[in-house]
Amino acid sequence: MSLASLYLKPQMDRRLKRGHLWIYSNEVDVKRSPLKALEPGSQVQVFSAKEQLLGVAQVNPANLICARLVSRTAQPLAYDLLYRRLELALQLRQLAFKEPYYRLVYGDSDWLPGVVVDRFGDYLIVQIASAGMEQLKESLVQALVDLLSPRGVLLANDHSARELEGLTRYTQVAYGEVPAEVELVENGARFLAPVQTGQKTGWFYDHRQGRKLLNQWAGGSRVLDVFSYIGGWGIQTAVAGAREVVCVDASQAATDQVLRNAELNHVADTVSVRTGKAIDVLKQLIAAGEKFDAVVLDPPAFIKKRKDQKAGEAAYRHINELGLKLLNPGGLLVSASCSMHLAEETLLDIVRGSAHKLGRDARVIARQGQGADHPIHPAIAETCYLKAVFARVFAQ
Repeated sequence: MSLASLYLKPQMDRRLKRGHLWIYSNEVDVKRSPLKALEPGSQVQVFSAKEQLLGVAQVNPANLICARLVSRTAQPLAYDLLYRRLELALQLRQLAFKEPYYRLVYGDSDWLPGVVVDRFGDYLIVQIASAGMEQLKESLVQALVDLLSPRGVLLANDHSARELEGLTRYTQVAYGEVPAEVELVENGARFLAPVQTGQKTGWFYDHRQGRKLLNQWAGGSRVLDVFSYIGGWGIQTAVAGAREVVCVDASQAATDQVLRNAELNHVADTVSVRTGKAIDVLKQLIAAGEKFDAVVLDPPAFIKKRKDQKAGEAAYRHINELGLKLLNPGGLLVSASCSMHLAEETLLDIVRGSAHKLGRDARVIARQGQGADHPIHPAIAETCYLKAVFARVFAQ
């Protein structure tokens, strides 16, 4: 494979040499290597201004992050290297988890930028968010099939991230057969995930450790799971012995699935649902004088871009104040965020400030982040996004 060359401006190789994988468009010497002439998704050899080979990257000239390294040698990313990367990713997950339910590939952290693969036993759900990986999707699927011999591989590519790369949206079974729902097991609870129609890949493995921690304290508790989706937090607490669980989500399809998953785990008598916007339902529960021993707040990302910072932080404060009003004295607040732009210390301060405003005394008893199937690349802060604060709350 003959590759074009991409030259960086003087001193612009320092970040790559420190371990980063991204190249920004203003770092490219466009006189030596006209960026706009490169085909989106193509691979190039990357050189420093002094012509030192830095590796091979996939490019997309239209983006601010115009290239991502896929190799630190002259070897381009093709089937053999894809297979090796997947093999290494699998080894890590098999060390961390006894059962085949996890995120198998987490983008840059597994040297496969723009790719997410979630494993549900014999089924693999793949999301591709880059033009470079879209060009390699057939090799990627073949490598997955050769490595794991799945019953089916689904390309769940109906998501907005593709539009940034100039890619169309679609959902397609790329290998075998994939049913509308597939089963997974997490922390001893069983779930049916709607992989063809649900959010993202149909499930969120990232809060596995946080859910496990909450389960330890759930026995005998009345639990409120807000932004529940299909019941990841709430149903697990019911299985762990909670006496009553209320799951809240704006999606009727999601709350219907909560009830089905409750039946699957034989906790239908313990679990109920409220369908509606979280803030509206929380206000209704407050007005009705409801109280809970544990309140879980696991919203979607309120801060997707830096311009959303102020409004997003205000939204986090609002839901935390509402959640705190529903807690019994000595109750447990689980305040989570998947917004990469919200620092953990800021979330802590939001919990502190919300409690203080309401005359409550909060004590943080644990913090949780993403699990081993969402490894953090130490040079790429964006790969570290998840945080959850566990706070016991008393009256002052």
